[in-house]
Amino acid sequence: MGAAACWYLSQRGQRVLGLEQFGIPHDKGSHAGQTRIIRNAYFEHPDYVPLLKRAYKNWFAFEEKTNAHYYHDTGILYFGLPDNENIRGIRHSARLHDIIIEDWDRARYRSRYPGFQVPEGFDAIFEPDAGFVTPEDVVRTYVEDAVRHGADIKSHTPVLTWKREGGKIRVRTPEGDYTSEKLVITAGPWASEMIPTLKPELTVTRQFLVWVDPPDPEPFSLGNFPCWFVEDPAMGTFYGFPVLPANEFKGPIGLKLAHHHPGEPCRPGDVAGRIPADDEHNIRRFLKTYLPLVGDKFLEVKSCLYTYSSDTHFIIDLLPGFGDDVAIACGFSGHGFKFVPVVGEILADLAVDGETDLPAEFLGLERFS
Repeated sequence: MGAAACWYLSQRGQRVLGLEQFGIPHDKGSHAGQTRIIRNAYFEHPDYVPLLKRAYKNWFAFEEKTNAHYYHDTGILYFGLPDNENIRGIRHSARLHDIIIEDWDRARYRSRYPGFQVPEGFDAIFEPDAGFVTPEDVVRTYVEDAVRHGADIKSHTPVLTWKREGGKIRVRTPEGDYTSEKLVITAGPWASEMIPTLKPELTVTRQFLVWVDPPDPEPFSLGNFPCWFVEDPAMGTFYGFPVLPANEFKGPIGLKLAHHHPGEPCRPGDVAGRIPADDEHNIRRFLKTYLPLVGDKFLEVKSCLYTYSSDTHFIIDLLPGFGDDVAIACGFSGHGFKFVPVVGEILADLAVDGETDLPAEFLGLERFS
């Protein structure tokens, strides 16, 4: 979100300083892991859909401007019982916002994607205008292009403190202080340290991503397999991606999947640690039940961090007590990356104009008061 905000501000001719405590990109927060799903039929809440439509538009515009490819339209196949909350949420968002989804019977998905073994009675919904984006590439390109447009981006430069002083914002770092008219805070898992008033509303958890090596990867490869969600009645939500070609993508080459649930609470930046036995057991059990042809040979296990807000919705607003001088974005709760281009635009609006015309009011701080 910070990389995108720097980019949008640089596009508007603003003098921009971006401060990042690690490298760009890095694996200490929430954006690492090779791929992130993007979709329109948003089961989390239909109010996100107008922002998603803007995000899609901005993704395509950014691809055109940078002559690069970040969005891969694999489609997404959702499985779950008809009364599952997320399955009902997909249908609700699709009805409200005229999103194309398709109901597939068992014969259709078994014919097209025979790797899935799904119990009788599950709905299968296919969303064609969905897929994944490549997060590390996106962050890197936003920063590089912002620098080309005049931004000053400093990596390995942690922010120690910030305060308003004499009508300016003063930010202290180990290499010295910086002052500015406006401040944008996109601190991810460190948000409650940078914005202590939000500490009661934010919880950081460690989440695990697994890459599995199928005996026969071809049926599960990009072009032959979609992104997917499975809503298991007992274990909850699992999601995953096709096997990516090694000559086009960096990182592990295997079928990537994860369990979307609150992981173990941890400190900001604490991505180290072995996958808990319960998480490993659930993933192996899931694979045996729903994707038996994939097997359960783990190629790699990585972790990233979720920063949950207390209601699992994003927090995007001006910080009370500072007029329109401090804009914040945090609490993306494990479903934020697809919104990066629109959140960057909103933050630029708030920083320059003190307001935005984009429909983000429902993500403001008033809901906590």
